[in-house]
Amino acid sequence: MKIAVIGCTHAGTAAVTQMAQLYPEAQITVYERNDNVSFLSCGIALHVGGVVKDVQKLFYASPQQLTDMGVQMNMRHDVLEVNADEHMIHVRDLETGIARVDTYDKLVVTTGSWPIIPKLGGMDLDNIQLCKNYGHAQTIIDKARHADRVTVIGAGYIGIELVEAFEELGKQVTLIDNMDRILFKYLDRTFTDGIENELESRHIKLQLGQTVTGFEGEDGKVSKVITTAGEYETDLVVLCIGFRPNTELLKGQVEMLSNGAIIVDEYMRTSHPDVLAAGDSCAVMFNPTHKHAYIPLATNAVRMGTLVARNLIIPTVRYLGTQGTSGIKIYDYNIASTGMTEQAAIDAGMIVKNVTIEENYRPEFMPTYEKALLKVVYEADTGRILGAQVMSKADLTQAINTMSVCIQNGMTMDELSFVDFFFQPHYNKPWNLLNQAGLQAM
Repeated sequence: MKIAVIGCTHAGTAAVTQMAQLYPEAQITVYERNDNVSFLSCGIALHVGGVVKDVQKLFYASPQQLTDMGVQMNMRHDVLEVNADEHMIHVRDLETGIARVDTYDKLVVTTGSWPIIPKLGGMDLDNIQLCKNYGHAQTIIDKARHADRVTVIGAGYIGIELVEAFEELGKQVTLIDNMDRILFKYLDRTFTDGIENELESRHIKLQLGQTVTGFEGEDGKVSKVITTAGEYETDLVVLCIGFRPNTELLKGQVEMLSNGAIIVDEYMRTSHPDVLAAGDSCAVMFNPTHKHAYIPLATNAVRMGTLVARNLIIPTVRYLGTQGTSGIKIYDYNIASTGMTEQAAIDAGMIVKNVTIEENYRPEFMPTYEKALLKVVYEADTGRILGAQVMSKADLTQAINTMSVCIQNGMTMDELSFVDFFFQPHYNKPWNLLNQAGLQAM
C-alpha cells in the first residue's frame, strides 16, 4: 500500500507516526514545504517574551525521527497539483526545482492553514510580519530587538499573547481589532472588560472597533498604521487576523465549506473514497450546534491525525467532535472557555439563558482565596449546556475541560447540579462552582 501525506505539522505528524506503527509494510511518503515538522506555534509568544529560551523545545518531532520509523520524508517539497480520481500528485523539489509525478493508494491531506493576509496599501513594506511558523517566530524576535513601538493587529489568543510578551519586553504596544472588544470569539463581555482593564493598566493602547485600511512607511520600513479611526506610529507590525485552510489542491474534488475547509465524516474520510484529511485544513463537527465548523486548534489536529491512521483502511474509531475548548494565561489571570459564548449562541439564532457566578473559589477560612468568575450558557427550553467560561487568579481551568465533557455528552444544567465532585478546602467549597451553576439554573 502506498500512502502519500501532504503537510506535516500537527495532524500530519500524528498521522504519520501512527501509520508507521499500524502499517509497517506500507510505503509512506511525506511531502512538506518547510524544513521542519511539528512546530508548536502556540509557543511563539512565549519564545518572543523569553519564557521559552530554547526554540528547539517547541518541536516535538523531527524529520529524522520519522525517517527512522521508515517514512520517506521529502522536506522542502511543494505539491503543485492533486488528481484524486487518477490517484496522482505533481511535486516540485524547492531546492533543485525538479518536478515529478507520484502515485498513491491512499492520500492524507494535512496541509493546515495559513494566516489571512489583507490586501492593503503598504503591505510590501518591511517590518510587517505574519505569525504562524518557526521562521516567523525567528523574524519577529529579530525585528523586535530594533523596535520601540510595536503594533499587533488582531485581538484573538495569539494577538493577546504577543501583546503581553512585547509589553514585558518594554515595548510601547498598540493592539488594533475591528471588533469592539478583545477575545470576541472566546469570551463574553463580562470577562473581556476586566482583561481590557488589566491591559490598559500596563499602558497597552487598545484601539478597538476600527479596521486597518493601510500602512505608510519611511525608507522602505513601516512607520504608520492607518485605520478607519486614526493613525498610529509604529516600528513593527504583527498580523494576527486569523487563518484560512490550505485546500486549493483539492478544490472541486472533495466537499468543502464556503471558506474552503474540507468536510470530513466521523472517520476523517472526505467525499472521495481514497482521500482522508485532518487538522486545520478541515472543518470539524462542533457539538454545541451539531454542525460542521472551522476551528483550527492543535488539539483538534492531533486527534484527527491519529484517527486518520486508525481509520485509513476501514472505519474503526469514531471522532467525537469538538467543543473548541481552549485556554490562555494573561498576566496573573487563568482563563479558559469551551463551546459557545452567549453572544455566539444568540448570533446563531438560538434562545439561551446563562448563569454567571462570581465568588471565592475556596472557603474564606483558608489563609488565602481568590475570586472566580464562571459563566455557563445553556438552551432555554431544554437546559442543554452549550458553553462555559472561567477566569481566576487561581488556576481553575480544568473546570472547563469538565464542561467540555458535559457538552460533548449532551448534559443539561439539571444534571450538572448533582454531578459528584469532591470537596477539599484547599481546592473548592462543599458545592463545587459547576454544581452551583446548575443549581442556580433550576
